[in-house]
Amino acid sequence: MPKSGLVALIGRPNVGKSTLLNRLVGQKVAIVSNKPQTTRNRIIGVQTTEECQMIFLDTPGIHRPGHLLNKRMMEEVYDSLRGVDLLVQVVDVSERYGKGEKFVLNLVQKTQKPTILALNKIDLISKGKILPVLEFYNQQFEYREMIPLSAHKGDNFELLREKISENLPEGGEWLYPSEYITDQPERFMVSEIIREKVLHHTRQELPYSTAVLVEVYDESKRQQGFMSITASIIVDKGSHKKIVIGRAGQMVKIIGTEARVDLQKFLDLPKIYLALNVKVLSGWRDKDHLLDELGVRSAKYTQELSIDDRLQTTERKMEDGSQNPEE
Repeated sequence: MPKSGLVALIGRPNVGKSTLLNRLVGQKVAIVSNKPQTTRNRIIGVQTTEECQMIFLDTPGIHRPGHLLNKRMMEEVYDSLRGVDLLVQVVDVSERYGKGEKFVLNLVQKTQKPTILALNKIDLISKGKILPVLEFYNQQFEYREMIPLSAHKGDNFELLREKISENLPEGGEWLYPSEYITDQPERFMVSEIIREKVLHHTRQELPYSTAVLVEVYDESKRQQGFMSITASIIVDKGSHKKIVIGRAGQMVKIIGTEARVDLQKFLDLPKIYLALNVKVLSGWRDKDHLLDELGVRSAKYTQELSIDDRLQTTERKMEDGSQNPEE
């Protein structure tokens, strides 16, 4: 009998949730960086087989909120836990157990949702260190499955996908067409691709105070294989602007060049004009209107619209012929 269900990937920052999501879906739907708190929005990725549709929610890493931005990120996490059928708790086995993992574990224990434990980054430690971690978590919660894996190398991720499918409810209706990959608007994905390059090339202090806003998205010549995009890289301080621009503009040039290559692949176009500006907006992480413009959902939004409501809305729009639920 066909299966379908919502699966939330949860864990502290930088444990590899986005890399795992991309592996499970088979296509890049979330940006990847070695910097913590890369994911700011809940990303939906869809994997459909002949017998099962798995709807994955990649949540922001669980951390103590400071700015309004961080509070909204945590609201995304808590909202994601309502109405899901299965949790996948992602743990970085190369890091020592600490307050962050304890907080995530407590959250899992309180929700009492069916949970699979994914012990990620086994490629970074010796095999002898995996068993003690398994034994520890086995004493903390009654997990449906406990799977050591490497999202980066792909070790055991097929086993994880198989176990996820086995633990989803039978008889559920498929909420998305079989070819559907993600619910994210194309414009949002473009901003994320650019932000990924910023994260990759800037110092450790910048990720928490950097965002990307797409201001011009000209598709008028798309049929001719060309698009024009203008985006602003938002930073919090003048000193951060200097870092992003780089000496003689070299850093922002590198960011733009690499982003353009990925955008051409993502948009499947031979030519893209990409203009990048760098703007200082002091305190943007605590300004509601800027967070709204950047697509970071507010508490009011997450409280008024549950996961099930959003998916039902998406389904209705698709039935009406809309290909993008956010448009």
